[in-house]
Amino acid sequence: MAKRNIVKLGDDILRKVSRTQLNFDEKLHQILDDMAETMYEAEGVGLAAPQVGILRRFCIIDVGDGLIELINPVIEKSEGTQTGDEGCLSIPKTYETVTRPMKVTVRAQDRNGNNIIVSGEGLKARAFCHEIDHLDGILFIDRKEKL
Repeated sequence: MAKRNIVKLGDDILRKVSRTQLNFDEKLHQILDDMAETMYEAEGVGLAAPQVGILRRFCIIDVGDGLIELINPVIEKSEGTQTGDEGCLSIPKTYETVTRPMKVTVRAQDRNGNNIIVSGEGLKARAFCHEIDHLDGILFIDRKEKL
């Protein structure tokens, strides 16, 4: 594994829509492993491919109950709302109040291309939404509460 550089606000890649991931090969596995190492070292709870300079639809999340890899994720269902502070490894030392769904169900693929469905509540739902937004070029600062 190798630590990757985290792209920071101002880099155009963070504002682009990611392309579908078609290959589920050793190269993808290596990138996912590298992303996990990078995220843990940075003490984050999620990391999307564009944040390491790759314009593909995949991300990883670990809110403390194990690593989840989501390839080509789509939010299938959401319910309720939660409002709280959010930050991002690509925008260091910045926190904003953001409203997200309280519960989310995501359809995706795993690193081998198998279809999976994962659900999350609270922080995990927030992380799913935050990382999937990255795949569409949306940053949490775009969703901050308007006063």
